[in-house]
Amino acid sequence: MNGHDVPADPDPAPQPDQYPVEWEADVVLRDGTTTHVRPIRPSDAAALQRFHMGQSERSTYLRFFANIERLSDRDLERFTVVDHSERVALVAVKRVGEDLREDIIGVARFDKVAPHEAEVAFNIADAEQGRGLGSVLLEHLAAAARERGVRRFSAEVLPQNGKMLAVFQEAGYVVSQHVDDGIVAVSVDLDPTDRSREVMADREHRAEARSMHGLLTARRVLLVGPGPTAAPGTVERLLAERVLAGALRDPGDGTFEVVGTAAPDDAVLPVPTAGERGGLPDDGGPVLVDQGEGRHGPHGHDGEHGHAHGHPHDAATAAELVEELVEELDDEAAAPPVRFRARIADVPGPVDLALLALPPHEAIAATAELERLGVRAVVVLSAGFAETGPDGLALQRDLLRTAHTAGMRVVGPATYGLLTTHAGHRLNASLAEVEPVAGSIGIFCQSAPTAVTLLATALRRGIGISSFVSAGHRADVSGNDLMQFWQDDPETSVVCLYLESIGNPRKFSRIARRLASVKPVVVVTAGRSGQVVPPGHAVRSTRAPRRTLDEMLRQSGVIHAENTHHLVDIAQLLANQPLPSGRRIGILASSAALTALVAEAVVSAGLVVADCSTFLPEDADDDLVESAVAALYAPDACDVVVAVHVPTVRPRVGTVSRAVARAAAASGRTTVASVLGLHGLAAELSAPDPADPDGPPLHVPAYSTPEDAVAAVGAVVGYARWRDADHGTVDRPAGVDPDRARAIVEGALAGDSVVDLDAETTARLLAAYGIELWPSRRVRTADEAVAAAHEIGWPVALKSTAESLRHRADLGGVRLDIGDEDELRDDVEQMRASLAAVLPVGDPGRATPGEDGTGADGPTGPAPFEVQRMADAGVACVVRSTEDQLFGPVVSFGLAGDAVDLLGDVSYGVPPLTDVDVATMVRSIRAAPRLFGYMGAPVADTAALEDLLARMSLMADELPELRSVELYPVVVAEHGAAVLGARVQVAGAQRADTLRRALPG
Repeated sequence: MNGHDVPADPDPAPQPDQYPVEWEADVVLRDGTTTHVRPIRPSDAAALQRFHMGQSERSTYLRFFANIERLSDRDLERFTVVDHSERVALVAVKRVGEDLREDIIGVARFDKVAPHEAEVAFNIADAEQGRGLGSVLLEHLAAAARERGVRRFSAEVLPQNGKMLAVFQEAGYVVSQHVDDGIVAVSVDLDPTDRSREVMADREHRAEARSMHGLLTARRVLLVGPGPTAAPGTVERLLAERVLAGALRDPGDGTFEVVGTAAPDDAVLPVPTAGERGGLPDDGGPVLVDQGEGRHGPHGHDGEHGHAHGHPHDAATAAELVEELVEELDDEAAAPPVRFRARIADVPGPVDLALLALPPHEAIAATAELERLGVRAVVVLSAGFAETGPDGLALQRDLLRTAHTAGMRVVGPATYGLLTTHAGHRLNASLAEVEPVAGSIGIFCQSAPTAVTLLATALRRGIGISSFVSAGHRADVSGNDLMQFWQDDPETSVVCLYLESIGNPRKFSRIARRLASVKPVVVVTAGRSGQVVPPGHAVRSTRAPRRTLDEMLRQSGVIHAENTHHLVDIAQLLANQPLPSGRRIGILASSAALTALVAEAVVSAGLVVADCSTFLPEDADDDLVESAVAALYAPDACDVVVAVHVPTVRPRVGTVSRAVARAAAASGRTTVASVLGLHGLAAELSAPDPADPDGPPLHVPAYSTPEDAVAAVGAVVGYARWRDADHGTVDRPAGVDPDRARAIVEGALAGDSVVDLDAETTARLLAAYGIELWPSRRVRTADEAVAAAHEIGWPVALKSTAESLRHRADLGGVRLDIGDEDELRDDVEQMRASLAAVLPVGDPGRATPGEDGTGADGPTGPAPFEVQRMADAGVACVVRSTEDQLFGPVVSFGLAGDAVDLLGDVSYGVPPLTDVDVATMVRSIRAAPRLFGYMGAPVADTAALEDLLARMSLMADELPELRSVELYPVVVAEHGAAVLGARVQVAGAQRADTLRRALPG
């Protein structure tokens, strides 16, 4: 992009241990394919030369401001030998050719020109432009630059290089540019902005949705089994035979190519078309289309100059071409939907999807062969990867690298497969022997046993599914990818996920929140904590409290189901009934006792029993039934109807069920039923749609028990209220200086070690986010205490610095509201005596007088006392933030004392938090009434408290190096909130969800 790179002297070679392997990443591009991004290596010189020589003159000129036909050895050394600090270069690579060599398809680099500024350059292969590769490389290069302390990119760009200018301008960063002597000078501020985050999330959504679209709309499928040498009964052979049996039974709207799995005796073997023979007849001899060099001459389809005219046999050649094309189309149309091949090499391309039932090493080798077929995704049915230990994990990573560098996504390993019922794209590429009916529910799960249960339950209830994916070990494709796709999928109205593990909760929360705003998302987690890590799942460990997951799901608008049964209960309601308009429940039961039982369930679910609730005796005639149903469905009578019909002595005749179904269809009121003998979707509980009488009927979902029906309604009512509510905005409070805060943190870091910030550094860091830490002074003697009180102002508090007595007034560790010198001196001596009696010998907080009268540790030891100016009376609170390896930052809030320490009365939030999230945190703890005038106490300044929580959330979100922050105590008075104590620990960043797009693995 600028011409200053070529003549510079090469830098010395970096040491091998400097190679930043953590910068390597697999990424999804705009078209849904994948590639691998990594730091450049000296061994890339040959690949870089091939890349350069493959560029057009225009591209070379735009990059170097000159037409350079070939890079010199000196240039190659400069470009490939970098120190990964002052000079950084990233390359995007893909594997090509029979030898599967890595070719470079894009290069991005920066060279520092000042402590916080670097000159940047990009070069994208001509054939790869338009796929979003430049945007991806900018994200990754910017992330690497921020790690190296770079805050600004500068570049010189030719005015005609509009694509590169667009990469900068559309990234969402703050960009400035001006023209100087015919060159556009561009400056890019690398600090993330709300706009840059939105741009990245939008690009991520479109790329991953496109990737899943290619997976779920596959038409040509390749199944690769273990081959004839595999012993009967091996797992791989059984997997392949199960998929093959399903394809032979019903191939859907696609075709299957089968390799390595024997054809049944009655299978029809294909006759290769002329196109598949590659122009060779059956005897292997040459095809003589013409005696001259016409259409198939040595210079291409149209001869040397690309034209058909001028040849003596033009007319005959054209006629032969048309005839051959017609024959090929006829052959293709007549070909069986399942065809068997001896080798992958015999399979004609293109192929959309490949299913592998092979041992690990063979699966990796087969994946490498699939690149030439244009395969978009690989479904690995077999196991033997990460669940077997470190060696298996290495094999799994090899599989991912092989697939991603060839542009393919991976489903699995150990997956149950996928299926879709989309019209025109119906496909069963799974182990399911019976396919579900078509519908509007999208289901994602991980392990195969869970898939069996979910599909069987859906089939038993008659619930329709739009698409289904089992991710197995979730090495690549995850629930996040499917949510991206389902958001835009018109065939899917309800999203269900069974998650045995969540690899990136922050990304999950971000995607789920956006999806839940337009479509309901129902989630079951393995264990209420979501902290189960099944074998084979590469998931970071977590120390976050169990309630963190619940809070993350609540913030995201996700319906957290208790189990699989509950999930399907909720899904069948969402898929077949409108969202409730409120929480008033009208009950229609078959006895007074049943009415009372259902009412109790309604109240327990946090709902309200409507006045129109009634019951019908078993002997009610048709007129009475119609009258009762009409009253229940009267305008504004209730928001939801729960119909329960359990006859005891008379047979069920369906009168009530049919009346309820008709009324529900006519009124559009949310309705559920529990009718003896009915479960799921039943004809008895269906009625024509008034808006489309000739279309499919509308169903009232049936439940096994009234409690199940009410539990489903309660969950859906909660979701409807969340969807209608104002979720607030993530505001940026005034007085925030993230650059100053980052400089403070970076100055305190010491590698990967955890560093406790001292009081002065802690105060400066908090001040950068507008949080004032009240000053205090550590002292050893009464004289020092008095001097400190005069300095900071009376009245003061005297506190012990002993760890076990911090904030413990009950053990003599705190004295409050000291108004003069005499009182302070007396308190110092009394506290000294109290601490000596409580603390063990040797504890520096004992403050036992030494020979010099200054304490056990003398004038240089730890000061045993702390003096601080008194804050106005108020409610003492504690605000904390912890950087968790899995969840990222987790902010917590509670009232100081026993409410937190003994009762666990704490609320949690996962940043970024909106103003509504912060207000909810304050009000959701059980002790919250103390902040709002409990028993006549003054009302605390909750606005100041919420502002403090918002600042803490923002700081934790923007500084992943903050391992832990504790503000304790925070005294919230009638006016203002005073932060009287703070502790901060910092360490190297380890967050999974960063400001660059990357696939797992």
